[in-house]
Amino acid sequence: MLTAVKSVSLAEEYLADHFPIFPVLPGVLLLEGLIESASWLIRDKNQFAQSMVLLESVRNVRYKSFAAPGMKIEYLVNAKTVQDNTSSFSGAGRCGDEEIVSAQFTMRHFNLADENPKMAMIDGQVTEAMKIDGNCCGSDNRVKRAIH
Repeated sequence: MLTAVKSVSLAEEYLADHFPIFPVLPGVLLLEGLIESASWLIRDKNQFAQSMVLLESVRNVRYKSFAAPGMKIEYLVNAKTVQDNTSSFSGAGRCGDEEIVSAQFTMRHFNLADENPKMAMIDGQVTEAMKIDGNCCGSDNRVKRAIH
């Protein structure tokens, strides 16, 4: 299980275009928070063994409410299975006591060198950067993670 927190800020530039009178976090970005959280759970469980962690499929996505500037979203992601190259998850995002998004999804994880051994150096650079940076989501997303 992993818990991550995202603070929605009015400074996020896409909010200017996403309903300017009523700015809300786009649904696809609500879902992205679940996917990024699961990516960190895979990296932790596999000790950064794979450089690439990608979304393979999503099922049963439910958007139940909005996340507006000033709100904090708490993402809770549970691993149903973690295998060598694929993992499945269930997850939900909440603002306070209200669930605003939930989904079931599968992630694929691998190294570039699995297909092309010449890419092993790139794999190493990516995994080291992730370990050092500690934030796969970029500096503007301010994701805090806690692995249980």
